[in-house]
Amino acid sequence: MKHKAKENEPEVLESQPVLAHIKELRTVFFVSIIALAIGSCISFYFFDPIINFLYKPFSTMEGLGSTDTLFVNFLFEGFVTKLKISVMAGLTMAVPVILFMLVRFTLPALRKKEKNVLFGALVCGGFLVIVGFYYGYFYILPLTVQFFTSRGFLPDNVGFMLNYQKNVIYIFRFILMIMLSFQFPILLEVLLVLNIVSRKALFKASRFVIVLVFIVSALITPPDFISQCIISLPLIFLYFCAIFIAKIFHFGEQEK
Repeated sequence: MKHKAKENEPEVLESQPVLAHIKELRTVFFVSIIALAIGSCISFYFFDPIINFLYKPFSTMEGLGSTDTLFVNFLFEGFVTKLKISVMAGLTMAVPVILFMLVRFTLPALRKKEKNVLFGALVCGGFLVIVGFYYGYFYILPLTVQFFTSRGFLPDNVGFMLNYQKNVIYIFRFILMIMLSFQFPILLEVLLVLNIVSRKALFKASRFVIVLVFIVSALITPPDFISQCIISLPLIFLYFCAIFIAKIFHFGEQEK
């Protein structure tokens, strides 16, 4: 009996780290859900400033036949929209908490160099999120709204009746897409620092990346060349900045 107990002992010891990881993941999940719930409740309570912020791009529209710019199409649309926007804003507010929990979970398994890369990516990523938000909301978004609501697309006897839910959610998603697109150079820099890709490979692929950036920007912005350049040129600039920084610090010297 003692001999059998000794044989089973290694299996018990090996299973303990797995159980500990599962417990940690469960903690990460529950804390993330709580952060989402709290963020959604806060957003629901402070809904008026949020919706005024999302509504502002439409307030400058011209040629409207009414003082109201957006309209609802069914009885519960206002309530449903408030719930959707509150959850989306709550998720945005919960992202720092979720990232903190994920970093806390993965940190013990990382080497010193990987930890430095992670912290650097978080700091630079946070900065570029702010830059992307400011640039997207105050520069790209007004041009987008102005382009799509241009009277040149409509006959003189046709006016606007924009749906409330679809358009405010579009504005929210548009800003998020711009903010996420500005994380592109951070991803490149991480790949270079970890030597997953080389500078030479990225430089050779630059012409294809430029075309891809213009294609993506065409999906995000209006299909006119000026709007595409407004979003594409900063991303292309950040792409080459990532390669230049990698060259200064000798990142991505060779592929693994």
